[in-house]
Amino acid sequence: MNRILSKKRLSEEVYEMVVEAPLIARSRKAGQFVIVQADTDWGERIPLTIADADAGAGTVTMVFQTVGASTHNLAVKNEGDYIENILGPLGNPTHIEKFGGVVCVGGGIGVAPLFPIVQAMKTAGNHVAVIIGARMKELVIFEDRMKQYADELTVVTDDGSYGRKALVTEPLKEYCTKNPKPDMTVAIGPPVMMKFCEKTTAEFDVPILVSLNTIMIDGTGMCGGCRVTVGGETKFVCVDGPEFDGHKVDFDNMMLRMKAFKAREDEDHHRCHIGLGLEPHGVKQGA
Repeated sequence: MNRILSKKRLSEEVYEMVVEAPLIARSRKAGQFVIVQADTDWGERIPLTIADADAGAGTVTMVFQTVGASTHNLAVKNEGDYIENILGPLGNPTHIEKFGGVVCVGGGIGVAPLFPIVQAMKTAGNHVAVIIGARMKELVIFEDRMKQYADELTVVTDDGSYGRKALVTEPLKEYCTKNPKPDMTVAIGPPVMMKFCEKTTAEFDVPILVSLNTIMIDGTGMCGGCRVTVGGETKFVCVDGPEFDGHKVDFDNMMLRMKAFKAREDEDHHRCHIGLGLEPHGVKQGA
């Protein structure tokens, strides 16, 4: 089992855990993910992107949002507790090379899995511009860490409470209109955000990679739950991805499939607050 070394609450219902997982820490690459079972062998399998790793210390950092019962069960674990199973690294690593100018866009919790990609792109010799988007100031994460690697950093919020009042597509379009325009863009976040990042870059013929986080069960290509349409072909996010050419992804079909269990997720989200003694913001009552 994997011991939790540290736990931090980053924002409303978003948590960061550093966990002992030496084999994964030594072999993971930017863009890969793990499958986590918080409790027993019968527990739900949760795909989580590796936000950071320390090969020397043998640790991986995972960032997750409490959405349903399983992520709430994970969130109530504390330092010194154990996670039953962590499988990985899974998926294909991000294609890293010296492109030239790279713009990396992260929305909400998608900023966390973007971080190792920003690190790798900078290490490869690229000029890296980072755009962080969130609904409000309290939901902005990883800003200080991004500053260590980004040549340029722009923060936008929907309500204007921090940084610029804008959607991430606004500064992205500004970069695309520059001369020279970006040689590569990367976007990770809510599907609708990635969809409009793709539309923005397509207008200027700028390539874009998107990292998809679909419904996933086994993470090895057997269940087919994570299938998406890319370039008119069926692909499995867990083994063919998680990153794809954004200009070829059928986002509308993907978003439709991701609603398949929304009613059950909403039910579990409500029940876990009551059953686990949680207030709506995810903190145990009386804590």
